Amino acid sequence: MPLKTRKPITPGQRGLVLQATDDITQRKPKKSLLRPLKKTGGRNSTGRITVRHRGGGHKRRYRIIDFKRDNFGVPGVVTTIEYDPNRSARIALVKFADGDWRYILAPIRLKVDDSVVSGENADIRDGNSLPLGKIPLGAVVHNVELQVGKGGQIVRSAGASAQVLAKEGKYTLLRLPSGELRNVLSTCMATIGQLSAVDTKNVKLGKAGNKRHLGRRPEVRGVAMNPDAHPHGGGEGRSPIGMPGPKTPWGKPALGYRTRKKNKPSNKFIVRRRYAK
Repeated sequence: MPLKTRKPITPGQRGLVLQATDDITQRKPKKSLLRPLKKTGGRNSTGRITVRHRGGGHKRRYRIIDFKRDNFGVPGVVTTIEYDPNRSARIALVKFADGDWRYILAPIRLKVDDSVVSGENADIRDGNSLPLGKIPLGAVVHNVELQVGKGGQIVRSAGASAQVLAKEGKYTLLRLPSGELRNVLSTCMATIGQLSAVDTKNVKLGKAGNKRHLGRRPEVRGVAMNPDAHPHGGGEGRSPIGMPGPKTPWGKPALGYRTRKKNKPSNKFIVRRRYAK
């Protein structure tokens, strides 16, 4: 998907780099698959801010996405490729032979009028969903389940894909986008193909206002604060952070600090951590 720029007739357009929307075929979503979405402003159920720099933004409605792909053996036809404000990848509206309508995550090469189906006997084709045990080695997949029947939980963002590397016993070995090697049950479902909107990572919003439309409020640098507000604060003029390694506002290491629990049950499925060289 190509990128596009604007002739800079304003300062905000000078650094603007956007994705082309030529792949989008429908602007209005299907009403029966919409749900209201309430804003939290980064606050939890007690009203405290637990995620900073959230608030405002354009009003959104949630699109119900079929992460489970559990209508086995029922063929469907892609009717539209749409933008989803709640995720980075495109979504596809599929009409199935039994009259059901569902949104699915759209791979790169999925087009309108293409056929998709899920099940053990599905073809190895973009948009089809199969158990990992039925997918050949070397294939790229997305929307991967970690527990059978729970629905896809990983590899769901724009341009993401995992590669099937090996099969041993009841497990399939995947290389995840982070570089991690992980065993997943071969009975878990995954969808063939790399996800759409690959150039999302190259987008430059150009001005602060575009960030506000996405619901992101300003972030203040720690070195610009007073020493009582941040470990990096204080000093005369422009000063370095003055400590071994950058810190969070609460004094913990900001880079490379491991927060994963040592005895997490899923550790046994990780063959190689993403930090391994």
